[in-house]
Amino acid sequence: MIDVPLQLDLSVRLIVASILGLAIGFEREIHGHPAGLRTHMLVAVGSGLFTVLSIYGFIGEPSAGAAAGRVAAVDPTRIAAQIVSGIGFLGAGAILKDGIVIRGLTTAASLWATSAVGMAAGAGEYLIAAVAAAVILVSLWPINAIADRLHGSNLPETQVRLTMKRVDSLGQVSEILILNKLEIGQIATQRLGKDSYQADVAIRGRNSAAISAAFEQIAGIPGVDIVSTSQAD
Repeated sequence: MIDVPLQLDLSVRLIVASILGLAIGFEREIHGHPAGLRTHMLVAVGSGLFTVLSIYGFIGEPSAGAAAGRVAAVDPTRIAAQIVSGIGFLGAGAILKDGIVIRGLTTAASLWATSAVGMAAGAGEYLIAAVAAAVILVSLWPINAIADRLHGSNLPETQVRLTMKRVDSLGQVSEILILNKLEIGQIATQRLGKDSYQADVAIRGRNSAAISAAFEQIAGIPGVDIVSTSQAD
């Protein structure tokens, strides 16, 4: 049984963990990612609680053969190790397939890192927890902005409508877009009739020259025609 003064101290640790998790989740929430405020807060406080309990909650009572005042040996790293591996299942749920693009990897990584922040707060290492949370926020916000600029994803999205005689021609279209270093977003296809298909493809590029070059190559594919192109607002 944990005495009341120690429980109060451990409760403060959980509050710190939840606040730091909430701060990380706020960034994910405002950018519309699948795991936001509540998820990151719960991951942090849950990890903190498991850590607290692994350290203080399972100290055994003195056995008959043990010296007075001695307690059974406890390994506080056992539950912590399970947190590290177990959080992977939650992170996997945040990974989504959008067309042929995989999204949610960064959110999954932020959940995993947030669990470590909660563990640090649960262990009473407030400074380490705060620094780790700050580094996570920097990686999610300013560093993400730099990455977007490098990949050109801050440019307007271009919607391309294609008609094709064979649906497998879409594979050739994707290869051309990838070779021209264009980012492929959602792809929607529908059958118009016998030997007639329509595909709507969303793409992003660093510059208009790369997009134009890709369009020229796509137009050269037998049985594929570019019906229209438009840019999102």
